[in-house]
Amino acid sequence: MSGGTTHIPSLNSRRDFLWRAGGGLGGIALAALTATDRSRVHGADEPRGQPPLFARPPHFVPPAQRVIWIFLHGGPSQVDLFDPKPDLVKYAGQPLPESFGPVMTRRKILQNPLLGPIRPFAPRGQSGLEISDFLPELATQADELCVIRSCHGDSVNHPQSVYQMNTGTILMGKPSLGSWVAYGLGSENQNLPAFIVLPDPGGGIKGGPPAWGSGFLPATYQGTTMRPGPNPILDLRPQPTVSSDQQQATLDLVRQLNSRHLSERDRDGELTARVAAYELAFRMQATAPELVDLTAETQETQALYGLDAPATREFGTRCLLARRMIERGVRFVQIYSGGTDGWDAHANVAKNHGDMCQKSDKPIAGLICDLRRRGLLDDTLVIIGGEFGRMPMSEQGQGRDHNPWGYSVCLAGAGVKRGCAYGATDAIGLRAAENKVHVHDLHATLLHLLGFDHELLTYFHNGRNERLTETAGHVVYDILA
Repeated sequence: MSGGTTHIPSLNSRRDFLWRAGGGLGGIALAALTATDRSRVHGADEPRGQPPLFARPPHFVPPAQRVIWIFLHGGPSQVDLFDPKPDLVKYAGQPLPESFGPVMTRRKILQNPLLGPIRPFAPRGQSGLEISDFLPELATQADELCVIRSCHGDSVNHPQSVYQMNTGTILMGKPSLGSWVAYGLGSENQNLPAFIVLPDPGGGIKGGPPAWGSGFLPATYQGTTMRPGPNPILDLRPQPTVSSDQQQATLDLVRQLNSRHLSERDRDGELTARVAAYELAFRMQATAPELVDLTAETQETQALYGLDAPATREFGTRCLLARRMIERGVRFVQIYSGGTDGWDAHANVAKNHGDMCQKSDKPIAGLICDLRRRGLLDDTLVIIGGEFGRMPMSEQGQGRDHNPWGYSVCLAGAGVKRGCAYGATDAIGLRAAENKVHVHDLHATLLHLLGFDHELLTYFHNGRNERLTETAGHVVYDILA
């Protein structure tokens, strides 16, 4: 892959593959997640028997080897968390000045008065990075954070913005960032998927699973959803009446028959994928339960993530699982904070963000602290942010509407400057104004940190070389360490 563009012929329909995969719901899911195409890297020269997600080098030596993305679903308010605006305090209660011009919104809120920050900001750590009192625990990690305050996207609606932040486009059906990373780097552990998603039990996200889908990439690269507890993937374990020896014998017979069938069909990609799916499912039966078993973690570590308190236990568990996953070679872990509504504070920012921060602040801070003390933060990239931000004008009295025109995303870890803020919104936090970072620029930078030229990480689909950043995107070199 290094040094050039990768061309891959597309698989046949995913529906056809899923129908053929068999093996119950767990088998179907795993088959989809482990589908592979023999020509994805070196065409017909790829050796027989190569694992479906074998590790491979990027375009250049990167600082980051893996990613944990904490997705604050619903749209966290930049002016209440990471982007202090003294003028918004000064002019709170007044109408939006005409000098700011027309603003695209979903609702008639332009006549509403400006709403000042709900809680005060203060300089944190040795860097003096300003963070809101909403996040007292994360504030203790300020010197690890790089806050991009000038992000912007292209849609005021949740589904389109969720898709754009995850896949680079407001349209459904394109590969997610996690899928591109799995496609480019493969996996460091053949017993676990390369890309794992930990959804919020409070409900599905706006736009649904296509946010972590593989789009036109082979299905092996889509996110695998997992949950804590003894059954991280439904229907993964065999029936109690089937012993491991019986299952192994069945798998051996299936492999023999498939190998005979395969030898007559010039290494059929779908059949190879089915064989790999059965084998990965068998290996995961032992690996996955151990992964989600937290009894080996010390009480101090569990408390660091907030597992000792009801408010933080659930999200803290998922953050701790993310650390355990990357320790075991999972390449990309995405944790969703916020179910159906999440951080969508239309009516009352104080209550909504108060509740969401109470659940997530300590676990996120604990994760960053734990990664640092274990030596993992040096080559792990942590992303914290949602699909957009919130407006400076009020809605329904004490709420805020969606704002894709200027918002914040936080980075920490491998290859990123520490204790700094980059870019700026205007005086009231309405639009990105200085050193603007479009979603394409953010994605180009994230891929760069993982060792990829975003213009060369491509996939041939429908007659063109597709990429995450479409036809745009520039690396933001000023935030690189």
